Amino acid sequence: MAPPCGLLLALAAAAAVLVAAGARAQETCAGAPPRRGARVSVASFGGAGDGRTLNTGAFARAVASVERLRAPGGAELYVPPGVWLTGPFNLTSRMTLFLARGAVIRATQDTPSWPLIEPLPSYGRGRELPGGRYISLIHGSGLQDVVITGENGTIDGQGSVWWDMWKKGTLPYTRPHLLELMSSSDIIVSNVTFQDSPFWNIHPVYCSNVVIRNVTVLAPHDSPNTDGIDPDSSSNVCIEDCYISTGDDSIAIKSGWDEYGISYGHPSSDITVRRITGSSPFAGFAVGSETSGGVQNVLAEHLNFFGSGYGIHIKTNTGRGGFIRNVTISDVTLDNVRYGLRIAGAEHQGGWADQGHRQLSLLPDLSV
Repeated sequence: MAPPCGLLLALAAAAAVLVAAGARAQETCAGAPPRRGARVSVASFGGAGDGRTLNTGAFARAVASVERLRAPGGAELYVPPGVWLTGPFNLTSRMTLFLARGAVIRATQDTPSWPLIEPLPSYGRGRELPGGRYISLIHGSGLQDVVITGENGTIDGQGSVWWDMWKKGTLPYTRPHLLELMSSSDIIVSNVTFQDSPFWNIHPVYCSNVVIRNVTVLAPHDSPNTDGIDPDSSSNVCIEDCYISTGDDSIAIKSGWDEYGISYGHPSSDITVRRITGSSPFAGFAVGSETSGGVQNVLAEHLNFFGSGYGIHIKTNTGRGGFIRNVTISDVTLDNVRYGLRIAGAEHQGGWADQGHRQLSLLPDLSV
């Protein structure tokens, strides 16, 4: 008996994705962190790295000082060794946030104190619930020349309180990211560990010229929607040499949601992903399912995923709109992965909670 036509089309599309010809990218992302003309320490603005003092005001004052300095080439905000408990704070342009070895920026678990911000225009509402959304722990909008780096210090979201609210149905608004930069350009994130985000970890949205390299992203496999890195309606993005083990997709390329993403019409394009290692209960590398603005010109290579649900997952939903084209994936190693590849055009709307109840794949088992 011949396989169904839809299955043949899916297999043909899968083969096209995996063997598509394209120009090979450079071996590493271009660009290095700029040298700043001045440095300030959060400790100089009333901060204390004792794990108990709330440093939200100290970070705000330190960033304001960076902005006022107007130093040639910008300025660095230095975070010394210690545990720096804080609520959300904003960055500014021509700034480096530098975490020393042993430095931990730790999010407060006082969730009522987190500010709300407007929904993204390409989502039209909070991603999880109607209305606004909680601001990310580290946030910036309309910035240029922003660097977050250091000596493998940690940004810790203490996400368990948020995960519990989500699981119990008591979450009032959409959970915050650890890092979200909006409508910004010339961004470098390197040599930092992101840990236990309340929601997606690293979310550049409407951004251009983004480099994310040598980053570690960690969260328990049962933590809901803790995607590792989600470039969203962004262009000229390079993600390389990262280790990601979270509760959802390790890397997911997005471009807005349903009619809002179609109306906003801002695709994700010219994205390179390479030398990524990690583990996830869902996908190692994904496109979607928020694809309403379109995704194009993607190169993913030298990927190594283990203990995951899918190696590669290209997904959208009925009525979501948008396009996915010119995607090249090569040199993928999978170990203990249930499905090597899935391409689906009818994802369920229920999100993370629904995934345990859906048929896992329309394709044959392609795991390795």
